[in-house]
Amino acid sequence: MKHLLALDQGTTSSRSIVFDAQGRVVALAQQEFAQHFPKPGWVEHDADEIWRTQLATARAALRKAKLGPRDIAAIGVTNQRETTVAWDRRTGEPLARAIVWQDRRTAGECERLVREGAAERIRARTGLVCDPYFSATKMRWLVEHVPAVRKAARAGWLALGTVDAWLIAKLTEGNEFATDVSNASRTLLLDTRTGRWSAELLELFGVSFEALPQVRASNASFGDTRLFGGEIPIHGVAGDQQAALFGQACTESGLAKATYGTGAFLLLHTGEKRQLSKHGMLSTVAWQLAGERLEHALEGSVFSAGSTVQWLRDGLGLIGRSSDVEALAASVPDTAGVHLVPAFTGLGAPHWDPQARALVCGITRGTTKAHVARAALEAIAFQCAEVLDAMQRDARTRLRELRVDGGASRNDLLMQFQSDVLGLPVLRPAVTETTAWGAAALAALGAGVVRDRATLARRWRAAKRFEPRMKAAERERRLGEWARALERARR
Repeated sequence: MKHLLALDQGTTSSRSIVFDAQGRVVALAQQEFAQHFPKPGWVEHDADEIWRTQLATARAALRKAKLGPRDIAAIGVTNQRETTVAWDRRTGEPLARAIVWQDRRTAGECERLVREGAAERIRARTGLVCDPYFSATKMRWLVEHVPAVRKAARAGWLALGTVDAWLIAKLTEGNEFATDVSNASRTLLLDTRTGRWSAELLELFGVSFEALPQVRASNASFGDTRLFGGEIPIHGVAGDQQAALFGQACTESGLAKATYGTGAFLLLHTGEKRQLSKHGMLSTVAWQLAGERLEHALEGSVFSAGSTVQWLRDGLGLIGRSSDVEALAASVPDTAGVHLVPAFTGLGAPHWDPQARALVCGITRGTTKAHVARAALEAIAFQCAEVLDAMQRDARTRLRELRVDGGASRNDLLMQFQSDVLGLPVLRPAVTETTAWGAAALAALGAGVVRDRATLARRWRAAKRFEPRMKAAERERRLGEWARALERARR
């Protein structure tokens, strides 16, 4: 039986997972890498370190599985989105540190574009808001502020891409310069009505067409790699949130998922309908299968979810490991009026406020670290509830359930509170590695290991279901308190 190798390149670590054809995890390897914060609001990664850790984990996963290249039908790639890499296409060497999706250095540039009236034009073509979260202003900044990047651009050797394009280039030893449509849709440069780079937006952001990768379907061929002792085809690529949507079998309009990682990301599949939001959501490309039309989703991005727990661990020293937060939070029955608004890098959907800053309020002499820990978990759920409410108003539909994945989805206290403040069942799947599985599933389709998406959907199973316990009046009271705390962090 052929297996699948998924490369899951995230914000804080690189992971590789070997799946069998039924979607079961056979082996996993993971390595964290350094986060660089050279100035307030700036977040950078070493692109070489991303590649080294990803390659090392892929080799380690294959060793653990005791499999060789002949046992792997295809490789799927999924990645942190919007993070931008600049490299020299001749040498394959990065020309600067990668600018991470969390980075806010181009907030002023985005504000200028909004003042000049470009926001609606951008939204009409991309479905996105003009925010430093996305790649285009990062690309412009690199060209304008890094001499090596500017020199490569003038010489015609510059490559600008998201992390998937960087990994594909390295895997194929420079033979492929390509991205998939889901990642391209996060750059502010793709016209999501057509699935092609927009000449108008390239001019607006000062990015040359020659510096950008070719856009392909999500289960297209992305070349072959020979770095594992033999030839393996690369057949599936998707941004992490779209991959999780696919891995959660949300392949029909009206199904939604939430992924709890460094941030929290909620996507609602809208089928072939490209729906522009009136409530602060994003309209993004979900994926495109070869020979088929583009499929779309509404998306809400919460910038700080798992990173909030990391701050409790690393910034405050309240816990020794991230997994300790559940027991600490559960040691008190409630937050005793404490609210934590984790706007460490501003607020994402539905507010899109890059100037917001984090705060803890409602502190009394009786406040303990347990209350702060519980407030941190509740903040993640409150933010997701705001997003899902806006999403349902846009789609004019009431969801039946929310499917969840990501590291924090294993936290039962958080998942129960999420169900309570949503008033919806929350379903955690049997296979929680849904982001990696989504990339592997796309690769399986591309390589012909799986016949169609319906076959994949039939394999999805819920391992645990959380039903709402909170009364409606209590839910409204708690959401109102959160809104007041949130307002104190704004602007």
